Amino acid sequence: MLLVGRTVQTAVRRNLCRPFSASKNYLHERKGLVLGVFEDEGEEGRLHLTEAAAHFNQSVSGRLSELLQISGPKLKKGKSRIFYGIHKDFPCVAVVGLGKNDAGVCGAENWDTSKESIRQGMAAGCQLLQELELNTVEVDGCGDAQSAAEGATLGLFHFDQLKSKKKTKVSLQLHGSADAEGWEKGITYAEGQNLARLLMEAPANHMTPTAFANIIEEKLAPHAQRVTINKRPQNWIKEQQMGAFLSVSKGSEEPPVFLELHYNGSPDGKQPPLLLVGKGITFDSGGISLKPSPSMDAMRADMGGAATVCASIVTAAALKLPVNIIGELPGVKNFPRWFGFSQKTFFLSKENKWRFLKEVDNTDAEGRLILADALCYGHSFNPRAIVNVATLTGAMDVALGSAATGVFTNSNWLWEQLHKASVVTGDRVWRMPLFQHYTKQVTDSQLADLNNIGKYSRSGGACTAAAFLREFVTAPHWAHLDIAGVMSNKDEIPYLRKGMSGRPTRTLVEFAASLAHDG
Repeated sequence: MLLVGRTVQTAVRRNLCRPFSASKNYLHERKGLVLGVFEDEGEEGRLHLTEAAAHFNQSVSGRLSELLQISGPKLKKGKSRIFYGIHKDFPCVAVVGLGKNDAGVCGAENWDTSKESIRQGMAAGCQLLQELELNTVEVDGCGDAQSAAEGATLGLFHFDQLKSKKKTKVSLQLHGSADAEGWEKGITYAEGQNLARLLMEAPANHMTPTAFANIIEEKLAPHAQRVTINKRPQNWIKEQQMGAFLSVSKGSEEPPVFLELHYNGSPDGKQPPLLLVGKGITFDSGGISLKPSPSMDAMRADMGGAATVCASIVTAAALKLPVNIIGELPGVKNFPRWFGFSQKTFFLSKENKWRFLKEVDNTDAEGRLILADALCYGHSFNPRAIVNVATLTGAMDVALGSAATGVFTNSNWLWEQLHKASVVTGDRVWRMPLFQHYTKQVTDSQLADLNNIGKYSRSGGACTAAAFLREFVTAPHWAHLDIAGVMSNKDEIPYLRKGMSGRPTRTLVEFAASLAHDG
């Protein structure tokens, strides 16, 4: 009898855990469903259904829990199974493991483990159903509808705009009567990050500075009452005496664009703005200091700082956050050209206190130059805080890899706000030093006031880059986010497919939302 029982178990498992070939049209006509299960702490190997999964289990007379028991070992976090034909409305039901139900914030990992597990699980389930070419998928809120929506939406993103064969577009819906408001918020957060991913993935001949500005203008068009867009041309850049920005632009025939966005979300309009500055190098060849060929392809995403900043402002506008935000995006291509941007270039920037003679010893350290001019200009708005975001240094990738964004800041308050936001989103940040040790390396220049790479170009490269930027900041609350390490994703973040990551867009949005809440 035991042998027969095992044989029956195996037969059931094989028939209910694999697709049946005759069902393709049927699958197109029906919805898929993703449900979650937690690990039961009380008994080894048992699973605890989420509220939505338990309700579904009741509707199929306990068949779901029965199938989970006979389909193999316990469902580990991030793993999934698909069952077929157990509900008339859902021919495909994906069940995903969510780990422990009470995991919460982990001090060692600096994130909320429960939220991350839900994002990972819902992404895995939705990706499985997308492969079956289902058009609509309902998603279990898992007690945290925002995280479920984020995971599902981020997990389904795939850049195939330039391919003839595209993945199935999946419409996501919240299953049951869970937190609909949290679900919609999560969708908006994730769509913001997906916008940044879309911008970063696009090839450089499609994503010129002008094209970038036009796309952002189009994305912000529905929010025209709250948003002012200024696409500043080259003549305006010259008038502002942005010598560093103009110097970098000389290597390319593409004209530079200084994109300036004003989101006015504060009810009275009197709140000092949050200033976000993003590096907008739409392609970085390295200039005369040419990059090695294997590194060049990814440099289509060297405008990741501008992409995440713009996506954050688009998201803030969609959420109608009661906060004022100004975005500055100096957009340019860094190309080599004999009469253009080259080593041992010297140039002046803004007058008065911003009048610096800079020595360029490496044209591949151009991002800090265009950011310097943007930071100088940004002080004129008397911002509440300044946050600049840039894929600035390979040294940051060496230091932290893809685990977290490196943050250099002169403000404990600003660090705490950014860190708190990153714990919520799971898109982590990590504080890096701004010692005078690094400042001396960029200010000790034989020929000028500053050197763009410092005395020791390889040692502490991310830190000397931050020290260079600090020379252009007088604001008491400033942070530089070096996102070079988190620019792309291989398999590190389970709910992001391979490609450009769009990080840390959700952390920036959560940070802006916290400022709105705190007033």
